[in-house]
Amino acid sequence: MSGNAVEVRNVSKTFRVYHDRNQSIKATVLKGGRAKYEEFWALRDVSLDVPQGETFGLLGLNGSGKSTLLKCIAGILQPNAGTIVSRGRMAAMLEVGSGFHPELTGRENIYLNGAILGMSDREVDRKLESIIDFAGVERFIDHPVKNYSSGMYVRLGFSVAIHTEPELMLVDEVLSVGDKDFQAKCLQKFDDLKADGKTVVVVSHSMGTMRTFCDRAAWLEHGELQAIGRASEIVDRYTGKGGEAVELGDGIKRFGTGEIQFTDIEVLGEDGAPLDSVDPTQPVTIRLSFLAHEPIERPDFAISIRDAQQTAVFNITGHDREWLPERIPAGHGSVDIRIASLPVRAGGYHIVADVRAEGAETPADKVWGAKRFDVRHGDHRTSGGTLYLPSGFDGLRSGDATASGTLRLMPR
Repeated sequence: MSGNAVEVRNVSKTFRVYHDRNQSIKATVLKGGRAKYEEFWALRDVSLDVPQGETFGLLGLNGSGKSTLLKCIAGILQPNAGTIVSRGRMAAMLEVGSGFHPELTGRENIYLNGAILGMSDREVDRKLESIIDFAGVERFIDHPVKNYSSGMYVRLGFSVAIHTEPELMLVDEVLSVGDKDFQAKCLQKFDDLKADGKTVVVVSHSMGTMRTFCDRAAWLEHGELQAIGRASEIVDRYTGKGGEAVELGDGIKRFGTGEIQFTDIEVLGEDGAPLDSVDPTQPVTIRLSFLAHEPIERPDFAISIRDAQQTAVFNITGHDREWLPERIPAGHGSVDIRIASLPVRAGGYHIVADVRAEGAETPADKVWGAKRFDVRHGDHRTSGGTLYLPSGFDGLRSGDATASGTLRLMPR
Protein backbone atom coordinates (compact mmCIF):
# COMPACT_ATOMS: atom_id res chain seq x y z
CA MET A 1 0.00 0.00 0.00
CA SER A 2 1.25 3.50 -0.83
CA GLY A 3 2.54 5.65 2.01
CA ASN A 4 0.89 8.74 0.53
CA ALA A 5 -2.33 10.30 1.77
CA VAL A 6 -2.65 12.31 -1.48
CA GLU A 7 -1.17 11.69 -4.92
CA VAL A 8 -1.49 14.42 -7.56
CA ARG A 9 -0.42 13.44 -11.07
CA ASN A 10 -0.11 15.89 -13.98
CA VAL A 11 -3.13 17.91 -12.87
CA SER A 12 -4.25 20.88 -14.95
CA LYS A 13 -7.28 23.09 -14.41
CA THR A 14 -8.55 25.88 -16.62
CA PHE A 15 -11.30 28.46 -16.27
CA ARG A 16 -12.96 30.60 -18.93
CA VAL A 17 -12.42 34.33 -18.51
CA TYR A 18 -15.09 36.17 -20.50
CA HIS A 19 -14.23 39.60 -21.88
CA ASP A 20 -17.77 40.56 -22.91
CA ARG A 21 -20.35 38.05 -21.75
CA ASN A 22 -23.63 38.15 -23.72
CA GLN A 23 -26.59 39.06 -21.52
CA SER A 24 -29.35 37.93 -23.89
CA ILE A 25 -30.17 35.84 -26.97
CA LYS A 26 -30.46 39.07 -28.96
CA ALA A 27 -26.92 40.07 -27.98
CA THR A 28 -25.67 36.62 -28.97
CA VAL A 29 -27.28 36.89 -32.44
CA LEU A 30 -26.10 40.43 -33.05
CA LYS A 31 -22.52 39.55 -32.10
CA GLY A 32 -22.52 36.51 -34.30
CA GLY A 33 -22.34 33.78 -31.67
CA ARG A 34 -20.97 33.10 -28.26
CA ALA A 35 -19.21 35.69 -26.14
CA LYS A 36 -15.46 35.84 -26.45
CA TYR A 37 -13.34 34.35 -23.71
CA GLU A 38 -9.85 33.12 -23.04
CA GLU A 39 -8.61 30.08 -21.14
CA PHE A 40 -7.03 30.85 -17.79
CA TRP A 41 -4.66 28.15 -16.51
CA ALA A 42 -5.20 27.96 -12.75
CA LEU A 43 -3.06 24.80 -12.62
CA ARG A 44 -0.73 23.46 -15.26
CA ASP A 45 0.73 19.93 -15.09
CA VAL A 46 1.16 19.80 -11.29
CA SER A 47 2.42 16.58 -9.68
CA LEU A 48 3.16 16.03 -6.00
CA ASP A 49 2.75 13.54 -3.15
CA VAL A 50 1.57 14.24 0.38
CA PRO A 51 2.95 11.49 2.67
CA GLN A 52 0.63 10.09 5.31
CA GLY A 53 1.08 11.60 8.74
CA GLU A 54 2.74 14.81 7.54
CA THR A 55 1.65 18.43 7.62
CA PHE A 56 2.01 19.74 4.08
CA GLY A 57 1.92 23.41 3.12
CA LEU A 58 0.94 25.10 -0.15
CA LEU A 59 2.41 28.58 -0.59
CA GLY A 60 2.44 31.21 -3.28
CA LEU A 61 1.05 34.60 -4.18
CA ASN A 62 -2.67 35.24 -4.65
CA GLY A 63 -3.77 33.64 -7.91
CA SER A 64 -0.97 31.08 -7.89
CA GLY A 65 -3.37 28.11 -7.81
CA LYS A 66 -3.11 27.04 -4.14
CA SER A 67 -6.83 27.13 -3.35
CA THR A 68 -7.73 25.62 -6.71
CA LEU A 69 -5.44 22.66 -6.01
CA LEU A 70 -6.92 22.24 -2.53
CA LYS A 71 -10.46 22.25 -3.99
CA CYS A 72 -9.40 19.66 -6.57
CA ILE A 73 -8.05 17.44 -3.78
CA ALA A 74 -11.33 17.91 -1.88
CA GLY A 75 -13.34 16.94 -4.98
CA ILE A 76 -15.11 20.29 -5.18
CA LEU A 77 -13.48 20.98 -8.55
CA GLN A 78 -12.61 18.45 -11.22
CA PRO A 79 -9.31 18.91 -13.08
CA ASN A 80 -9.34 19.19 -16.85
CA ALA A 81 -6.45 16.75 -17.01
CA GLY A 82 -4.56 14.50 -14.64
CA THR A 83 -5.58 12.43 -11.63
CA ILE A 84 -5.83 12.90 -7.87
CA VAL A 85 -5.99 10.02 -5.40
CA SER A 86 -6.70 10.61 -1.69
CA ARG A 87 -6.89 8.03 1.06
CA GLY A 88 -8.79 8.10 4.33
CA ARG A 89 -11.68 10.08 5.75
CA MET A 90 -11.39 13.71 4.65
CA ALA A 91 -12.53 16.95 6.23
CA ALA A 92 -12.14 20.29 4.46
CA MET A 93 -12.20 23.85 5.78
CA LEU A 94 -12.00 25.81 2.55
CA GLU A 95 -14.33 28.76 3.14
CA VAL A 96 -15.72 30.47 6.22
CA GLY A 97 -19.07 28.91 7.06
CA SER A 98 -19.14 26.57 4.08
CA GLY A 99 -22.00 24.12 4.50
CA PHE A 100 -23.93 26.37 6.91
CA HIS A 101 -27.51 27.54 6.35
CA PRO A 102 -27.81 31.16 7.53
CA GLU A 103 -31.38 30.79 8.82
CA LEU A 104 -30.62 27.77 10.99
CA THR A 105 -29.20 28.02 14.50
CA GLY A 106 -25.67 27.08 15.38
CA ARG A 107 -26.91 23.85 16.97
CA GLU A 108 -28.93 22.92 13.86
CA ASN A 109 -25.99 23.74 11.61
CA ILE A 110 -23.75 21.42 13.61
CA TYR A 111 -26.04 18.54 12.63
CA LEU A 112 -26.33 19.76 9.03
CA ASN A 113 -22.61 20.31 8.57
CA GLY A 114 -21.81 17.08 10.38
CA ALA A 115 -24.03 15.16 7.97
CA ILE A 116 -22.33 16.81 4.98
CA LEU A 117 -18.97 15.72 6.43
CA GLY A 118 -20.16 12.15 6.92
CA MET A 119 -21.11 12.05 10.61
CA SER A 120 -24.29 10.31 11.76
CA ASP A 121 -26.77 12.00 14.09
CA ARG A 122 -25.71 9.61 16.84
CA GLU A 123 -22.07 10.58 16.39
CA VAL A 124 -22.98 14.29 16.49
CA ASP A 125 -25.06 13.68 19.64
CA ARG A 126 -22.04 12.16 21.31
CA LYS A 127 -19.69 15.00 20.32
CA LEU A 128 -22.11 17.95 20.51
CA GLU A 129 -20.94 19.44 23.80
CA SER A 130 -17.29 19.08 22.82
CA ILE A 131 -17.95 20.81 19.46
CA ILE A 132 -19.73 23.73 21.14
CA ASP A 133 -17.05 24.06 23.83
CA PHE A 134 -14.19 24.05 21.31
CA ALA A 135 -15.91 26.71 19.18
CA GLY A 136 -16.58 28.90 22.22
CA VAL A 137 -20.06 29.94 21.05
CA GLU A 138 -22.12 28.53 23.94
CA ARG A 139 -24.10 31.77 24.48
CA PHE A 140 -25.16 31.96 20.84
CA ILE A 141 -25.54 28.29 19.89
CA ASP A 142 -29.34 28.59 19.56
CA HIS A 143 -29.21 31.81 17.51
CA PRO A 144 -29.30 31.83 13.68
CA VAL A 145 -25.77 31.79 12.28
CA LYS A 146 -26.62 34.71 9.97
CA ASN A 147 -26.11 36.83 13.07
CA TYR A 148 -22.66 35.34 13.81
CA SER A 149 -19.46 37.26 13.24
CA SER A 150 -16.97 35.82 10.74
CA GLY A 151 -14.84 34.69 13.69
CA MET A 152 -17.75 32.77 15.23
CA TYR A 153 -18.53 31.24 11.84
CA VAL A 154 -15.02 29.92 11.36
CA ARG A 155 -14.70 28.67 14.94
CA LEU A 156 -17.90 26.67 14.68
CA GLY A 157 -17.10 25.37 11.19
CA PHE A 158 -13.60 24.32 12.20
CA SER A 159 -14.88 22.69 15.37
CA VAL A 160 -17.36 20.54 13.44
CA ALA A 161 -14.72 19.58 10.86
CA ILE A 162 -12.08 18.64 13.43
CA HIS A 163 -14.54 16.48 15.35
CA THR A 164 -15.11 14.23 12.33
CA GLU A 165 -11.77 12.69 13.36
CA PRO A 166 -10.47 12.89 9.78
CA GLU A 167 -7.53 10.97 8.39
CA LEU A 168 -6.92 13.91 6.02
CA MET A 169 -7.61 17.57 6.91
CA LEU A 170 -7.63 20.33 4.26
CA VAL A 171 -7.39 23.93 5.54
CA ASP A 172 -7.40 27.06 3.35
CA GLU A 173 -6.31 30.17 5.30
CA VAL A 174 -9.59 30.35 7.16
CA LEU A 175 -7.79 30.24 10.53
CA SER A 176 -6.61 33.79 9.97
CA VAL A 177 -10.17 34.89 10.77
CA GLY A 178 -9.99 33.60 14.36
CA ASP A 179 -8.38 35.44 17.23
CA LYS A 180 -4.96 34.50 18.63
CA ASP A 181 -6.36 32.25 21.35
CA PHE A 182 -8.41 30.32 18.82
CA GLN A 183 -5.47 30.03 16.42
CA ALA A 184 -3.34 28.63 19.25
CA LYS A 185 -6.09 26.13 20.06
CA CYS A 186 -6.28 25.08 16.40
CA LEU A 187 -2.51 24.64 16.12
CA GLN A 188 -2.59 22.47 19.23
CA LYS A 189 -5.34 20.40 17.63
CA PHE A 190 -3.20 20.02 14.51
CA ASP A 191 -0.32 18.87 16.69
CA ASP A 192 -2.65 16.25 18.20
CA LEU A 193 -3.67 15.10 14.71
CA LYS A 194 -0.04 14.86 13.69
CA ALA A 195 0.82 12.87 16.83
CA ASP A 196 -2.00 10.47 15.91
CA GLY A 197 -0.54 9.98 12.43
CA LYS A 198 -3.13 12.10 10.59
CA THR A 199 -2.37 14.23 7.53
CA VAL A 200 -2.95 17.99 7.19
CA VAL A 201 -2.71 20.02 3.98
CA VAL A 202 -2.76 23.76 4.67
CA VAL A 203 -2.73 26.94 2.58
CA SER A 204 -1.34 29.97 4.37
CA HIS A 205 0.34 33.30 3.68
CA SER A 206 2.02 33.16 7.09
CA MET A 207 5.61 32.15 6.42
CA GLY A 208 6.19 31.67 10.14
CA THR A 209 3.39 29.12 10.25
CA MET A 210 4.70 27.39 7.14
CA ARG A 211 8.26 27.21 8.46
CA THR A 212 7.49 25.93 11.97
CA PHE A 213 4.23 24.04 11.47
CA CYS A 214 4.73 22.17 8.18
CA ASP A 215 7.00 19.20 7.49
CA ARG A 216 7.05 19.73 3.72
CA ALA A 217 5.74 22.39 1.37
CA ALA A 218 5.13 23.11 -2.30
CA TRP A 219 5.53 26.50 -3.96
CA LEU A 220 3.12 27.38 -6.77
CA GLU A 221 3.40 30.32 -9.13
CA HIS A 222 0.97 31.09 -11.97
CA GLY A 223 -0.43 27.57 -11.62
CA GLU A 224 2.92 25.85 -12.04
CA LEU A 225 4.89 23.96 -9.41
CA GLN A 226 8.13 25.83 -8.69
CA ALA A 227 9.62 23.71 -5.92
CA ILE A 228 8.74 21.04 -3.38
CA GLY A 229 10.69 19.87 -0.35
CA ARG A 230 11.32 20.55 3.33
CA ALA A 231 9.12 23.42 4.47
CA SER A 232 11.98 25.57 5.81
CA GLU A 233 13.91 25.28 2.54
CA ILE A 234 10.88 26.09 0.38
CA VAL A 235 10.01 29.12 2.53
CA ASP A 236 13.60 30.34 2.20
CA ARG A 237 13.44 30.09 -1.58
CA TYR A 238 9.98 31.65 -1.79
CA THR A 239 10.84 34.63 0.42
CA GLY A 240 13.86 35.23 -1.79
CA LYS A 241 11.39 36.22 -4.55
CA GLY A 242 12.73 33.58 -6.90
CA GLY A 243 16.37 33.68 -5.83
CA GLU A 244 17.76 30.46 -4.42
CA ALA A 245 19.66 30.28 -1.15
CA VAL A 246 23.33 29.40 -1.65
CA GLU A 247 24.79 26.60 0.48
CA LEU A 248 28.09 27.69 2.05
CA GLY A 249 28.79 24.43 3.91
CA ASP A 250 28.45 23.48 7.61
CA GLY A 251 24.73 24.21 7.42
CA ILE A 252 25.26 27.88 6.47
CA LYS A 253 23.02 29.39 3.79
CA ARG A 254 22.67 32.85 2.33
CA PHE A 255 20.87 34.78 -0.37
CA GLY A 256 20.40 38.41 -1.33
CA THR A 257 21.17 41.03 -3.92
CA GLY A 258 24.77 41.33 -2.67
CA GLU A 259 25.39 45.10 -2.32
CA ILE A 260 26.44 44.37 1.27
CA GLN A 261 27.43 41.01 2.78
CA PHE A 262 28.04 39.74 6.28
CA THR A 263 31.61 38.59 6.93
CA ASP A 264 31.18 37.38 10.53
CA ILE A 265 28.55 36.99 13.25
CA GLU A 266 29.67 36.85 16.89
CA VAL A 267 28.09 36.49 20.32
CA LEU A 268 30.09 38.52 22.88
CA GLY A 269 30.02 38.65 26.67
CA GLU A 270 30.19 41.72 28.89
CA ASP A 271 34.00 41.74 28.62
CA GLY A 272 33.86 41.62 24.82
CA ALA A 273 35.09 38.03 24.64
CA PRO A 274 33.42 35.68 22.13
CA LEU A 275 30.96 33.18 23.63
CA ASP A 276 29.78 29.77 22.50
CA SER A 277 27.78 29.21 25.68
CA VAL A 278 25.53 31.88 27.19
CA ASP A 279 24.20 32.40 30.71
CA PRO A 280 20.51 33.37 30.28
CA THR A 281 20.73 35.95 33.09
CA GLN A 282 23.71 37.85 31.68
CA PRO A 283 23.84 40.55 28.95
CA VAL A 284 25.22 39.65 25.53
CA THR A 285 26.12 41.53 22.37
CA ILE A 286 25.51 40.25 18.84
CA ARG A 287 28.12 41.71 16.51
CA LEU A 288 27.40 41.72 12.77
CA SER A 289 30.52 42.38 10.70
CA PHE A 290 30.02 43.25 7.05
CA LEU A 291 31.57 44.37 3.79
CA ALA A 292 29.68 46.98 1.78
CA HIS A 293 30.63 46.64 -1.88
CA GLU A 294 29.06 50.04 -2.56
CA PRO A 295 27.55 52.83 -0.43
CA ILE A 296 24.20 51.85 1.13
CA GLU A 297 21.47 54.36 1.99
CA ARG A 298 19.51 53.80 5.22
CA PRO A 299 20.30 50.10 5.78
CA ASP A 300 18.01 48.13 8.07
CA PHE A 301 19.91 45.47 10.05
CA ALA A 302 18.00 42.63 11.72
CA ILE A 303 18.56 39.40 13.59
CA SER A 304 16.39 36.45 14.56
CA ILE A 305 17.44 33.99 17.26
CA ARG A 306 15.94 30.56 16.59
CA ASP A 307 15.87 27.28 18.45
CA ALA A 308 16.45 23.77 17.10
CA GLN A 309 12.84 23.65 15.80
CA GLN A 310 13.40 26.88 13.82
CA THR A 311 11.04 28.78 16.13
CA ALA A 312 12.04 32.44 16.46
CA VAL A 313 12.45 33.19 20.18
CA PHE A 314 13.63 36.76 19.53
CA ASN A 315 13.49 39.14 16.55
CA ILE A 316 14.71 42.72 16.26
CA THR A 317 15.21 45.12 13.37
CA GLY A 318 16.75 48.55 13.16
CA HIS A 319 13.33 49.81 12.16
CA ASP A 320 11.92 48.45 15.47
CA ARG A 321 14.32 50.69 17.39
CA GLU A 322 14.20 53.59 14.92
CA TRP A 323 17.89 53.01 14.26
CA LEU A 324 18.57 53.44 10.53
CA PRO A 325 21.97 54.96 9.61
CA GLU A 326 21.62 57.55 6.89
CA ARG A 327 24.44 56.04 4.86
CA ILE A 328 27.13 53.37 5.06
CA PRO A 329 30.18 53.97 2.86
CA ALA A 330 31.79 51.18 0.86
CA GLY A 331 34.16 49.07 2.94
CA HIS A 332 34.26 47.00 6.12
CA GLY A 333 32.21 47.77 9.23
CA SER A 334 30.21 46.23 12.07
CA VAL A 335 26.98 46.71 14.00
CA ASP A 336 26.44 45.74 17.66
CA ILE A 337 23.05 44.65 18.97
CA ARG A 338 23.00 44.68 22.78
CA ILE A 339 20.63 42.33 24.61
CA ALA A 340 20.08 42.65 28.37
CA SER A 341 19.63 38.87 28.76
CA LEU A 342 18.43 35.77 26.91
CA PRO A 343 15.87 34.20 29.29
CA VAL A 344 15.19 31.09 27.23
CA ARG A 345 15.39 27.42 28.11
CA ALA A 346 18.66 25.54 27.85
CA GLY A 347 19.57 24.23 24.41
CA GLY A 348 21.10 25.05 21.06
CA TYR A 349 20.28 28.22 19.13
CA HIS A 350 21.41 29.91 15.93
CA ILE A 351 21.24 33.42 14.51
CA VAL A 352 19.66 34.53 11.25
CA ALA A 353 21.12 37.87 10.15
CA ASP A 354 19.47 40.17 7.60
CA VAL A 355 20.29 43.55 6.08
CA ARG A 356 18.37 45.44 3.41
CA ALA A 357 17.64 48.95 2.25
CA GLU A 358 14.78 50.55 4.18
CA GLY A 359 11.46 49.15 2.98
CA ALA A 360 13.03 46.68 0.51
CA GLU A 361 11.29 43.32 0.08
CA THR A 362 14.47 41.50 -0.92
CA PRO A 363 17.47 41.52 1.42
CA ALA A 364 20.91 42.63 0.34
CA ASP A 365 22.15 39.71 2.44
CA LYS A 366 20.48 37.11 4.63
CA VAL A 367 22.48 34.40 6.37
CA TRP A 368 21.33 31.33 8.32
CA GLY A 369 23.42 29.23 10.67
CA ALA A 370 26.68 31.22 10.56
CA LYS A 371 26.64 31.50 14.36
CA ARG A 372 25.41 28.75 16.67
CA PHE A 373 25.56 28.84 20.45
CA ASP A 374 24.18 27.14 23.54
CA VAL A 375 22.21 28.59 26.40
CA ARG A 376 23.16 26.99 29.70
CA HIS A 377 21.21 27.07 32.93
CA GLY A 378 23.59 25.44 35.37
CA ASP A 379 21.69 24.92 38.61
CA HIS A 380 18.67 26.81 37.28
CA ARG A 381 16.74 24.03 35.57
CA THR A 382 13.28 24.05 34.03
CA SER A 383 11.14 21.09 33.00
CA GLY A 384 9.80 22.73 29.85
CA GLY A 385 8.47 25.84 28.17
CA THR A 386 10.26 28.40 26.03
CA LEU A 387 11.20 30.97 28.65
CA TYR A 388 13.61 30.63 31.56
CA LEU A 389 12.49 32.85 34.44
CA PRO A 390 14.63 32.97 37.59
CA SER A 391 12.28 31.59 40.24
CA GLY A 392 11.99 29.35 43.27
CA PHE A 393 9.70 27.92 45.90
CA ASP A 394 9.28 29.92 49.10
CA GLY A 395 8.87 27.19 51.68
CA LEU A 396 5.91 25.23 52.98
CA ARG A 397 3.52 26.72 55.53
CA SER A 398 1.07 24.49 57.34
CA GLY A 399 -1.99 25.81 59.16
CA ASP A 400 -1.25 29.34 57.89
CA ALA A 401 -4.28 31.60 58.09
CA THR A 402 -3.18 33.30 54.87
CA ALA A 403 -3.81 30.04 53.04
CA SER A 404 -7.50 30.15 53.80
CA GLY A 405 -8.17 31.89 50.50
CA THR A 406 -7.43 28.63 48.66
CA LEU A 407 -10.71 27.20 49.94
CA ARG A 408 -12.41 28.68 46.87
CA LEU A 409 -10.62 26.02 44.82
CA MET A 410 -11.90 23.19 47.00
CA PRO A 411 -14.95 21.16 45.97
CA ARG A 412 -18.10 22.17 47.74
